[in-house]
Amino acid sequence: MITLDIDHTTIYRYANPVTFGDHRLMFRPRDSHDLRLLKTELVISPTPAKMRWLHDVFGNSIAVASFDQPATELRFESHIRVEHYPLGELEFPIEEYARTYPFSYTAEEVPDLALYTQRHYPDPDHVVDNWAKGFVVLGEGGPPDTQDMLVNMTRSIKESFTYQARDLEGTQSPVETLTGNSGSCRDFALFMMEAARSLGFAARFVSGYLYDPARDGAEGAMVGGGATHAWVDIYLPGAGWVEFDPTNGIIGGKNLIRVAVTRDPTQAVPLAGSWTGAPADFLGMTVDVQVTSAKPGGTGAGETRIAPAA
Repeated sequence: MITLDIDHTTIYRYANPVTFGDHRLMFRPRDSHDLRLLKTELVISPTPAKMRWLHDVFGNSIAVASFDQPATELRFESHIRVEHYPLGELEFPIEEYARTYPFSYTAEEVPDLALYTQRHYPDPDHVVDNWAKGFVVLGEGGPPDTQDMLVNMTRSIKESFTYQARDLEGTQSPVETLTGNSGSCRDFALFMMEAARSLGFAARFVSGYLYDPARDGAEGAMVGGGATHAWVDIYLPGAGWVEFDPTNGIIGGKNLIRVAVTRDPTQAVPLAGSWTGAPADFLGMTVDVQVTSAKPGGTGAGETRIAPAA
């Protein structure tokens, strides 16, 4: 178990006062047996006229902020403390019938997994198909090992593709990521998700935060810190949804703080909203994410506070 502090700040700046439409926030991690929220604090400036909370179709926690005053700066600060109990790498028990590939999901699971097994992006020349099929390698005297296939796929993306941070909105198509041999964490997650789906696996997109121990003085460094992160879940009978991070070669969720799970990356935007003013008024935005091991004291268990920024 490790206790982590997550500070996520997004600032929009404008040359003249502008008005704001509703903004949709997806910052709050998903409580579960492996992740416990100890403290959440959301600081917004200007102060919203109204805040409401809801769960989306996937059960993710969403906040919607409504504004009634213009400003030259819009600031969102999320401060969260969590306890994380990650699954150890390669410690997921797969049902005997699914330990080798191919296998079929049970009749009870198929209706709920159907949309997660369907391809969502075109692959007219079957380049993603063919890349994925390259991992279907016979084991010693038998069919391919399911776990080995997915682990090798995850690590191949980390070792063979070039990571490039991108500030632009949206995600590359899987074909673009493969042909360009590069992408961001969102691109790699989508690419692996579609590659796994091409082999019949149920896969979903995950957005959240990455803890890099190097920020606390440990040796080595991970890719994707300083911003929100993305990876993929694959459903394996007996193990359930297992986390695979192709950007860093992580299997099992270590150092990954889950915020949202969705069928497609377009459904997992951390912050989205609108503003009204002259196009030239927009000066830019900055995003800063810091995930560090928690300092002792002051957990404020169960606390949620919304307050204006200083």
